[in-house]
Amino acid sequence: MISIPTVNLNDDTWFPELGLGTYDLRGEDGIEAMVAAIASGYRLLDTAVNYENEREVGEALRRSGVPRGEIVVTSKIPGRHHGREQAIDSIKGSLDMLGLERIDLHLIHWPNPSVGRYVDTWRGMIEARDQGLVRSIGVSNFTERMLTELIEETGVTPAVNQVELHPYFPQAGLRAFHAQLGIRTESWSPLAKRSELLTEQILHELAAVHDATPTQIVLRWHTQLGSTPIPKSSDPDRQRENADVFGFTLTDEQLDAISELQRGRLWGGDPLTHEEM
Repeated sequence: MISIPTVNLNDDTWFPELGLGTYDLRGEDGIEAMVAAIASGYRLLDTAVNYENEREVGEALRRSGVPRGEIVVTSKIPGRHHGREQAIDSIKGSLDMLGLERIDLHLIHWPNPSVGRYVDTWRGMIEARDQGLVRSIGVSNFTERMLTELIEETGVTPAVNQVELHPYFPQAGLRAFHAQLGIRTESWSPLAKRSELLTEQILHELAAVHDATPTQIVLRWHTQLGSTPIPKSSDPDRQRENADVFGFTLTDEQLDAISELQRGRLWGGDPLTHEEM
């Protein structure tokens, strides 16, 4: 079994340095895939209301046989549930679907700025945390200005901001801002899905140097930048490959060379304009 290191979040709770994305893992096949990942050593499962698989995540936890306190479950509030009371109700709905008494990390999935309710949603999440419904609270796809607004309005700093992050979009400025505030960066689509990233020459050169695969080089890049990647895979062998990235270290020059692949967002997910309900 692979051992994945952990870090402490700004609320003094632990968080793995790499996790499993569960988007599209549904039904019996999805449950089996998640059970296999847990058996391989994964201790972070990332889901959301809009993934429509919270039931499967909960069932995978129960089948895994791993004590509940050893696994971090993340879920997310969709745009249609923005608002203080709506957020609390959404969390309770997620708990029912998961079959859990507490969610370890809960995020606002998208800020949806045209709706203008993410601060009220954040207030509801603070209440849910204080009620013991969730352990840690954070956000996803928030900008520096949005994070600042949450903190100034409520006095509570998100523990995590989950954002699009990969070598084509390293987000250096946002990561530095997170570091100043003690916010943990988390990377969605860390391998730049549906792109040619894994064919880049520099990744193959570094893979040869470190006796690794291009995928492992990219995921190690994430962890050394201080971000938790959550690659999705239903294949047990690929899951193990994705998690087995802590046995080598990239140099600062190698990290920079990977970051120089930067070209920008890949899917139009600008938090200022992209909204999901």
